[in-house]
Amino acid sequence: MAEFDVDLFVIGGGSGGVRAARIAANYGAKVMVAEEYRMGGTCVIRGCVPKKLFVIGSHVHQEIEDAAGFGWSIGQVSFDWATLVANKDKEIARLEGAYTTNVEKSGAKIVKTRAVLEDAHTLRLATGEKVTAKYILIATGGAPNHGPAVPGIEHVISSNEAFHLKELPKRIVIQGGGYIALEFAGIFAGFGSDVSVIYRGDNILRGFDEDVRKHVRAEMEKRGITIITGCTVTKVDKHGRDFTAHLSSGSSIAADQVMFAIGRHPNVANLGLETAGVAINPANGGIQVDGWSKTSVDNIYAVGDVTHRTNLTPVAIREGHAFADTVFGKRPVQVDHATIPTAVFSQPEVGTVGLTEQEARAQFAHVDIYKADFRPIKATMSGRDTRVLMKLVVDGASDRVLGCHIVGDAAAEITQAVAIAVKMKATKADFDATIALHPTASEELVTMRTPTARHVRQAAE
Repeated sequence: MAEFDVDLFVIGGGSGGVRAARIAANYGAKVMVAEEYRMGGTCVIRGCVPKKLFVIGSHVHQEIEDAAGFGWSIGQVSFDWATLVANKDKEIARLEGAYTTNVEKSGAKIVKTRAVLEDAHTLRLATGEKVTAKYILIATGGAPNHGPAVPGIEHVISSNEAFHLKELPKRIVIQGGGYIALEFAGIFAGFGSDVSVIYRGDNILRGFDEDVRKHVRAEMEKRGITIITGCTVTKVDKHGRDFTAHLSSGSSIAADQVMFAIGRHPNVANLGLETAGVAINPANGGIQVDGWSKTSVDNIYAVGDVTHRTNLTPVAIREGHAFADTVFGKRPVQVDHATIPTAVFSQPEVGTVGLTEQEARAQFAHVDIYKADFRPIKATMSGRDTRVLMKLVVDGASDRVLGCHIVGDAAAEITQAVAIAVKMKATKADFDATIALHPTASEELVTMRTPTARHVRQAAE
C-alpha cells in the first residue's frame, strides 16, 4: 500500500499550478489538481487574456479615425458591447477547455472543488474526501483588493466584474494608478466612455521610470482621460442606476460605474496554512518561500501571486516549472527574478525591462541616459497628436545596458526582444553595432549615439 494517495497535490488550477502539475506528471509523478472555480486561473479567466482582447477591441475606433489620413472613407460605424463580451466568453471557454485537456493528457487528475490543508500531508476537499500527498504545491494566486472600507464600497466593482458588465458605462471613475487601472481606463475610453482616473500618489505608474510616467500621463490626457492625482475616493453614493464618487479633495464625480483597481492581495485565507505550519511573509502578506519556492514546511511549496514576489503570469509559470524540475525531475532549478520584462497595455502601451534611471543612479556611480522622443511615422499621415518614447539606461563604466523603457505602439513586442539582450548583459556598443531596421520606431534603440544625460557620482574622499 502506498504511503500517500498522490505524489503531488496542487491547490489552484492557474498558470503556475497547471505548469507544475503537467511537468511533474511528465516525470512520472501521480498528480492531483484542485480548482474550485475555473481552470486557467486569473490570467486566462479574468486577467491578462480577456484584458488583451478588450484592449485590441478598443483600438478599432482609433484605427477608423486614423484611416482618413490614408485615403480611406469609412461610413457610419457602430459598436455593440454585448457582442464583445459574448465573443470574449467563447474564447475564454475555449482556453479553459485547453487547459483542462492539457492537464488531463499529462496524466494528472483534476478535482473541481476547494481543498484545505489539515496537516503537512493531508488535504480535505469540500466534498468531504481526504487526500494525502507527499508534496503539496499552493498556487492559489491573488484577488482584487479594494483597500480600506469607505462608505458605499459595496457599489464598487473590480476588474473581475468589469469583464461581465451588461452594458458599456458612459461614465466611469477608476481609482488606481497601476497596470490594471490604466489598462481599463484605455479600454473604456477607446470604446467611448468618459473616464476619470483617481490616484493617491503624485503620478501614475509608481515604480516605473519617471520619464515613462510623465509620458504616459500626457498621452492619456491627450486622449481625453481625466487623471486626478494626490486624491482618493472617500465615499460612493448610489442614485437609482447612477453613482457619485466623492473625493478627498472635496469634489465629486457622477458616473455609471465606479471601479477600484488599487492592487491585489494573495489568496491565503481559509487554506489551513496555520494548521499545517505554513508561514506568511510579514513584509507582503504572501506565503513565505525561499529561492526554491519552498515554504516553512519542507514538503509544501508555493508559486505565483500567492507568494506576492513578482506578480506576473510568466513568472508563475517559470516558478511552477522550476519546482517540478527540482522536486520530481531531480534537476535543481532556481528562478532568476532579476531583469524581468513587463508591459502595461495602457494606451499608449508601455514595455520595460531592467533598471529605471532612478534605480541605476542609486546603484552605479556613472550612468548615461539615451533618450528619443518622436512622432511615429503613422501620425504624420493620420494627424494624430501622439509621440513615442525610447530610453536606454547605461552603466557608464562598463557600457552595459541596464534598462530599456518604451512607450508607444508595439512597445511590449519590442521589449520582449530587447529583454534577451539586456539579460545577456549586452553593451551599448553591441546596440550601436546592430544595423537599424528602417523604417521602424525601434531602430531608435540602435541609432542613439549621444547621451541625453550623464550622471557621475563623485567618490567620497
